[in-house]
Amino acid sequence: MTSLLGKWLKGTSSAHIAKDRLKLVLAYERSVRLPYIEEMKKEILAVVQKYTQTSKIDVRTNSNHDIDTLEVEIVLEKQAPTS
Repeated sequence: MTSLLGKWLKGTSSAHIAKDRLKLVLAYERSVRLPYIEEMKKEILAVVQKYTQTSKIDVRTNSNHDIDTLEVEIVLEKQAPTS
């Protein structure tokens, strides 16, 4: 009983490890499901960099049930007005 309680109270449980492994498997499956997503990210970054001077661009993919989303966050800095 003491060893069971000790394992349960440890910082890293087998449930935590299993959860992390599942996250990796799901991430892999998502990338396989949308093989064009990396190319799409590159193209979006190229277009944004063509029209802005920002380096603060974050592109994320998310999957919730059967819906895959691509989130793009761009920080646009104010530019001095041209005369």
